[in-house]
Amino acid sequence: MIELSRAVYDDIVYHAYGGGEAEICGVLAGTHGDDGEPSVVTEAYQAENVAETPQIRYLIDPEEQFELIETIEGDGLDVVGFYHSHPTGPTHPSETDAARATWPDHSYVICALDGYPFVGSWRWRDDDGFEQETVSVRSER
Repeated sequence: MIELSRAVYDDIVYHAYGGGEAEICGVLAGTHGDDGEPSVVTEAYQAENVAETPQIRYLIDPEEQFELIETIEGDGLDVVGFYHSHPTGPTHPSETDAARATWPDHSYVICALDGYPFVGSWRWRDDDGFEQETVSVRSER
């Protein structure tokens, strides 16, 4: 299970709409849950999509990703996972998403915009592929 703060959920959806026909991407930070505990995302760090075909792929520049991870860890947070959009669907990870996933036991959030926005999440289980997880949105208190 992954819990997104309301602000993070909104940021992901608005970032996706702002990307137009191109996929958007970023890094999720908060508390990484293990052993049945949910991951809690309190921050979303936007990244530039440097893929050659951003309409159908996303790629975070390795140097930018390293800088974002250093910032996240410097803020005392864990890297929970990553997010990107599918401007015209599908609502699940593509074969390319699976081929490029490299962070075992981390979440990959997808915001699909084919119609009403859909935000789903999958944990990368390495040899077992993606495992869908429940997405919960936490109200700010």
